[in-house]
Amino acid sequence: MKGRIHSVESCGTVDGPGLRFVVFLQGCPLRCIYCHNPDTWNTKGGKVVDSNELIEEMKDYLPYMKFSNGGITLSGGEPLLQPDFVLDLFTKCKELGIHTTLDTAGSVHPANLKEILNVTDLVLLDIKHIDNRKHKEITGLSNRNTLKFAKLLDEQEIPMWVRHVLILGYTNDEKDLTELGNFLSSLHHVQKVEVLPYHKMGEYKWEALGLNNQLTELSPPSNEEVEKAYRLLTKKLIR
Repeated sequence: MKGRIHSVESCGTVDGPGLRFVVFLQGCPLRCIYCHNPDTWNTKGGKVVDSNELIEEMKDYLPYMKFSNGGITLSGGEPLLQPDFVLDLFTKCKELGIHTTLDTAGSVHPANLKEILNVTDLVLLDIKHIDNRKHKEITGLSNRNTLKFAKLLDEQEIPMWVRHVLILGYTNDEKDLTELGNFLSSLHHVQKVEVLPYHKMGEYKWEALGLNNQLTELSPPSNEEVEKAYRLLTKKLIR
């Protein structure tokens, strides 16, 4: 099975537990105003690879991954835009006893989604905003599929780490964070909540691609602001 990927990180440490073989797939339906990888948006970009090639490349790192309780993470872009490739690769990984993690915004629901989830050990779910109108403003799309996806994960008892990017003036409103925290408290399989502070490391990509960056004058949130957001998101979670 062939897929189109952007890049590979052989020893990732922030996209799931342990050391991860992180594959960034090409293509994304969202147009997040803070995206640090806008070069992954184009579904025709990147390079075409075979899943067997990735498996062979990954095998060199298996001892380190298994020693650290790591595995493979499929990120993007949005990996669920290439569902057949995801299913094929994850199925082969499970045959090798490799822990599988899917990093997604849950905005795409392919026909074989439940099959994919059957070979997925962990989902890193990016919830951009709990307010649908504001979600559309910062991503271009509704959040309905994302929230539906979160409920599906909960029904199928799939562990999830919820990620929320904190952007001053956009996603740090106390009322919105409290509402998102209430939603998370209704789920039973949220293992972890991560507040990711907006950063400016991807600005050069926007410039190189000739894209209009609305956030050039915006500063990243302080540690105190990140901690406040985390408290609001997790105060009703009992873990």
